[in-house]
Amino acid sequence: MQGRLEKMITHYEVPIRYELVLSEQKIPLNTFIGKSLHLNFSGKLSCIHCHQVMKKSFNQGYCYACFSRLAQCDLCIVRPETCHYAAGTCRDTEWALAFCFQPHIVYLANTSGLKVGITRHTQIPTRWIDQGAIQALPIMKVASRVLAGQVESVLANYVNDKTHWQKMLKNIIAPIDLKQERDSLLATCGDALQNIQDKGGETFEILKTAQWDLTFPIEQAPQKIIALSFDKQPNISGTLQGIKGQYLLLDTGVLNIRKFAGYEISLTLD
Repeated sequence: MQGRLEKMITHYEVPIRYELVLSEQKIPLNTFIGKSLHLNFSGKLSCIHCHQVMKKSFNQGYCYACFSRLAQCDLCIVRPETCHYAAGTCRDTEWALAFCFQPHIVYLANTSGLKVGITRHTQIPTRWIDQGAIQALPIMKVASRVLAGQVESVLANYVNDKTHWQKMLKNIIAPIDLKQERDSLLATCGDALQNIQDKGGETFEILKTAQWDLTFPIEQAPQKIIALSFDKQPNISGTLQGIKGQYLLLDTGVLNIRKFAGYEISLTLD
């Protein structure tokens, strides 16, 4: 099987069900846990947006022209509180209306420990699966991405907003009472959140929904994290011991599939 590597497709089941995407082919991966995989990079890269052949990948699969032009590659996607739509400098107004000015969820998750994050309401639970969260709890619904970013910035003064990916992959993470953390955090940040509402004239919806629990297909988690890279090692082989986030957990190391989107790969399964 050969094709352009893309972000793995995930399905919320117990455990999470994964499909590896090579161009138009979707390969169910869970059934191959415990078996040997051989992934060979041909040396050809193509942009995941325009499909032009490129020499170097930017922002997980884009050519430099798309990286510089597309709204989804702008800095405000990583730091939504810096949204500049109101200044008239958005790269793509239609894209912003379709993606940024949609309801967003502020959530707590247990990835490598407690973290706060945001996502479009349509990306639940995909966002949490991609982050390798074993627990997640929506805590607030807001009208747009910029508002979600402002709320996240306030909460991040008290809760981590990053995942320690090596710890996440080792899969030794204690459960957290996310509802208790939510109540404590919202009480602590009440004045700052009220200030955001007063300035923007927006009302935040505090959510009292059920916690999500996520189980990943892992036979054996790595004790030592060795990051594999097609840029350094075009031929990668190993026994698939599990899948978590967007990582393949091989007995030879871990491979971040999303990082190498756009790479032309041939896959052999034993």
